[in-house]
Amino acid sequence: MPATFPSLPGAAWPVTKRPVTATRVEAHASGREVRSPLYPAALYEFTLPVEGLTPDGSFPGLGTASLQALLGLYVQCRGTWGTFLFTDPTDGAVANQALAAGDGATTVFPFVRTLGELTETVGWVTAVSRVTVAGVAQAGGWSLTVPNLLTFVTAPAAGAVIAADFTYAFLCRFMDDGVDFEHLMRGLWQVKSLRFRSTTP
Repeated sequence: MPATFPSLPGAAWPVTKRPVTATRVEAHASGREVRSPLYPAALYEFTLPVEGLTPDGSFPGLGTASLQALLGLYVQCRGTWGTFLFTDPTDGAVANQALAAGDGATTVFPFVRTLGELTETVGWVTAVSRVTVAGVAQAGGWSLTVPNLLTFVTAPAAGAVIAADFTYAFLCRFMDDGVDFEHLMRGLWQVKSLRFRSTTP
């Protein structure tokens, strides 16, 4: 299980979330182009300033050891090498999300979330509170297979819509092999820009 990004009461605004894609473009003499997407799904880059970190609770609103929590995670990941789970407070839970329709044979379904007209697989499911098949809540007969699969003991009937209430996180890596932790005054630190990017589990 990857480490979890800590709760940071001193995180500030603005926070940026940038969808990133990649496309290969081949131009022909006729002027036409052939375009091929390189990523199966978008990745997301996050940037946030952390204006307040405390090592000893000198500033109660910043937690008791928020400096150690963030610094420890960064060192544990060795910069850009390791991964961690980040829960976006604006994009981390869905209710009654349709996942798929059964076909009478398939027992494993990926957890997805819908953005407008797009439905995409989520990175890492952290908890599942409810599963329904054809609108009927399932007390058992299913399990969460890490990181993002719903597995049934018995295949749902053909045409039966499978839905779920669940929470999820983004599996991420830091984008820099060095981050400046600034000591502003006794008991108060900050990080002006913390950058990390989602990756595929």
